[in-house]
Amino acid sequence: MTRNEFTLLYAIKKYGIQSCRKMRDLSGLSTGYISQTMKDFTDKGLIDAERITDKGIEALLPYKVDNAIIMAAGMGTHFVPITLEKPKGLLVVKNEVLIERQIEQLKEAGIQEIVIVLGYKKEAFFYLENKFDGIKMIINPEFNMKNNTHTLYLAQQYIKNSYICSADDYFEENPFEDYVYQSYYSGVYVKEKTKEWYMIPDGKMNISKVKKAGTEGYIMLGHAYWDRTFSATMVGILNEDHDVGNYDQVIWEQILLENVRELPPIQIKTYPKDTIFEFDSLEDLRKFDVNYVDHTHTKIMRNIAKVLDCKECEILHFKAIKEGLTNTSFVFEVTGKKYIYRHPGDGTEAIISRQHEKTALELAKSIGVDPTFIYMNAEEGWKISSFVGNIRTPDYDSFDDSRRVLQVLRELHSRNLSVDWSFLPWEEACKIETILQTEKAGIADQEFDLLKKNVEKCFHKCDGDGITMCFCHCDTYAPNWMLTDDQTILIDWEYAGNADPGCDIGTYIMDSMWEVPEAEKFIREYCGEDMTEAQLFHYLAYTAILSYYWYVWALYREACGAVMGVSLYNWHVMAKRYSKYLVDMYNL
Repeated sequence: MTRNEFTLLYAIKKYGIQSCRKMRDLSGLSTGYISQTMKDFTDKGLIDAERITDKGIEALLPYKVDNAIIMAAGMGTHFVPITLEKPKGLLVVKNEVLIERQIEQLKEAGIQEIVIVLGYKKEAFFYLENKFDGIKMIINPEFNMKNNTHTLYLAQQYIKNSYICSADDYFEENPFEDYVYQSYYSGVYVKEKTKEWYMIPDGKMNISKVKKAGTEGYIMLGHAYWDRTFSATMVGILNEDHDVGNYDQVIWEQILLENVRELPPIQIKTYPKDTIFEFDSLEDLRKFDVNYVDHTHTKIMRNIAKVLDCKECEILHFKAIKEGLTNTSFVFEVTGKKYIYRHPGDGTEAIISRQHEKTALELAKSIGVDPTFIYMNAEEGWKISSFVGNIRTPDYDSFDDSRRVLQVLRELHSRNLSVDWSFLPWEEACKIETILQTEKAGIADQEFDLLKKNVEKCFHKCDGDGITMCFCHCDTYAPNWMLTDDQTILIDWEYAGNADPGCDIGTYIMDSMWEVPEAEKFIREYCGEDMTEAQLFHYLAYTAILSYYWYVWALYREACGAVMGVSLYNWHVMAKRYSKYLVDMYNL
């Protein structure tokens, strides 16, 4: 069936037999073509005097849409702070929940099977199964490690004649049909320069090329439709790549960009401007829905407005910070000044006392070590800090940077600051290990018992050797330092408390991945020329102890669903390297 034949027959199915002039308005075809083709349809038994026949319906079956795949697994980091509290697809826009509106539009178009792939805060979507018929849910357990190519890989058994949708799209008018002639990607024509993905058409308005960013042209916006032929080829690529992972970190459009000549034709389907909306930021949403100007319906925004004594509409320019291992943070602006909001990570309340952290922050600010601190809520764990621009972290290869770090640590350790709690890394590691063994799935490391035994020997050897506890930061790795031309600032005091000064020295060495000679040079700079053998052993031992603590901590965080990546392995390496060195060197 040609495209024009499909267009006319589908119009007859939807609207019944009309006058040629009316059919022209409904189909966009010429009256001459309509008149002749309707005669052909009648001769073939596809239509009768009033409507499409059963034979006509059968002729349309290859073009019947089977279902819709709605991708709802991602967090939507560009949409912080709102997405820290709820998935983007569940935002209420103009009094409707985004994903509910989309499901209702699909249902209205006759699409009964809707497959939703979930990941981030997946449980928030579960109610949809009861609210709508025909909902199927797939869980993507790797949503925070892989992009939506993996989402589609998981949904492959359902991908046939399928709409490919994002949970956070807003369609002003219903764009869906229950019969579609060919694969397409929706878009709009723009005349201005943008950073969007541009579709370059061939003579038949099929995509011949995809490029990132451009000026005038067709940009990708909204949903796509894959017919069975396109779906089979795309699913084949997803399966071929599954074990290799070249596309793990990209969106599926990257596959289209790189394979457009090998894939079956996919059309550019254009829509009028301002009919499809993708909200990339809170500022975009505020322009579309005035309800978000003064009230964003999020506790986080209320927190910021209250602490900084401003209106929610004055809080602008949000940008997520990806460096944090324990928490999620973002930068924002109020009246031209930048701040940072820290949101506590799930599960951290089991291993961090936020009241202790708040007291530590107040102490650190009082002595000028962390002047960025503004406010912290000890009950809920969130805090607000000043943003410092033009900073860098210490370079582990620069001993000048090491001297700057050690100068601050000596100052911190020499102050007569007192708190009523302690950070005891060996004891804390043992507690976390117990949680892993009794409440989680255990520890898979086959050499864990040997590692623990060696670290324990180091701990007992230096326990009671005369080095006294003092107020320490206990998390001194490079990302917690901010160096400017004239300032050396130490931030993030979650683990601070009365502790062995080796906690601060050992953590910095641990993250540097130094070999023992480099660590000894660092320790000697801290202790001075009169460093004793006992001091050297002590700080090397605490490098092993702290590395072991962070290794066990990382195992716990991954058991809670976080992704620790290479850090987990590095901490294991350093715990093993330093504990084995000391056990062998000192015959422990």
